[in-house]
Amino acid sequence: MQTEHLVWFLRQLHHHYGRRVILIWDRYGVHRAAAAFFAEHHPDWFTFEWLPPYSPKLNPVEQSWKHTKYDDLPNFIPDNLDHLYDHVYESQKSQHHDQTILPSFFAHAKLPL
Repeated sequence: MQTEHLVWFLRQLHHHYGRRVILIWDRYGVHRAAAAFFAEHHPDWFTFEWLPPYSPKLNPVEQSWKHTKYDDLPNFIPDNLDHLYDHVYESQKSQHHDQTILPSFFAHAKLPL
């Protein structure tokens, strides 16, 4: 992901909610660059809270990828890269709409919603 894409997404997020949003991020370079951009240009749009360096147990996204890898696609052998992409996309999409599993990712990370 490039910083420009993330900046575009965050602008869309701001326009959708129309209020300040708190983002909890890891220290991925693109995240740091986007946070710096918004701190300079739109400091009242977002509050950025940072996870400690290398803290997969605190990052709910890690549980999402774990679910995709070990629960939705165990022993999956794709025919090609597009086949893999389609199945990963469907797994992530199904999680997006599952209001049971999403809170469990936060519970595992011991982060209150």
